[in-house]
Amino acid sequence: MNILLSNDDGYLAPGLKALYEAIKPHAHVVVIAPEHNNSAKSNSLTLNAPLYVHEGSNGFHYVNGTPADCVHIALTGYLDWRPDLVVSGINNGANMGDDTIYSGTVGAAMEGYLFGIPAVAFSQVEKGWVHLDAAAEKAGELVAQLLATLGGDPVASLATPATCEFPWLLNVNIPNRAFDQIGNYEVTRLGRRHAAQAVIQQPSPRGETMYWIGQAGEARDAAPGTDFHATSQGNVAVTPLHVDLTHYNDLDAWRARVQQTGN
Repeated sequence: MNILLSNDDGYLAPGLKALYEAIKPHAHVVVIAPEHNNSAKSNSLTLNAPLYVHEGSNGFHYVNGTPADCVHIALTGYLDWRPDLVVSGINNGANMGDDTIYSGTVGAAMEGYLFGIPAVAFSQVEKGWVHLDAAAEKAGELVAQLLATLGGDPVASLATPATCEFPWLLNVNIPNRAFDQIGNYEVTRLGRRHAAQAVIQQPSPRGETMYWIGQAGEARDAAPGTDFHATSQGNVAVTPLHVDLTHYNDLDAWRARVQQTGN
């Protein structure tokens, strides 16, 4: 089995190395990741500048672009084989609730999903890489199960071709705990956050006002069944995602409103 591995923290990030070490016993793994930190780049592609792929001293390939750039380049010409699975992470901090809209970690996995390849994004709930070894071991355990399913092995898994839409996209958040203190996998929905904290204003050396995006807000919807609740209980939140943003419940109402406006 072949895995394409990427992230958004950059090719030198501890989370990427730990995840690589955890999954390489299970498959042939090639790493193509951003040269620098690209957090919150979502699904953005670089269209107004050339992109280059280089190999670092650690053997990982890096791109002067976004996480989605890395996966896009890999799948549209750089690799001469098609991965069985696209994996992203481990991110330095949570990607839960509204975070998934902005997340470069999720964006890298989603790029694989858009090309018809099953994908999974891994994040640790808290920043700082505390218990990263445990998170990587837990991620490797899940990747092994997912690969077994893709290979047709009847090993028990969270996703099987018989019951899940294919390809699938999973967003996984792992608590920062020792391995024996991490709970079960819990399949969840996305929660919601409050609005972000206020923008930070500072004077620049030239006397202009600089603005820094504020911290993410606190959880607003952390009810049982959400990713926020699962991780707060020490469990690994596994959230199936899809790309269709259509608000289906409002289609008829908008048809009626637009028709009325046109008369």
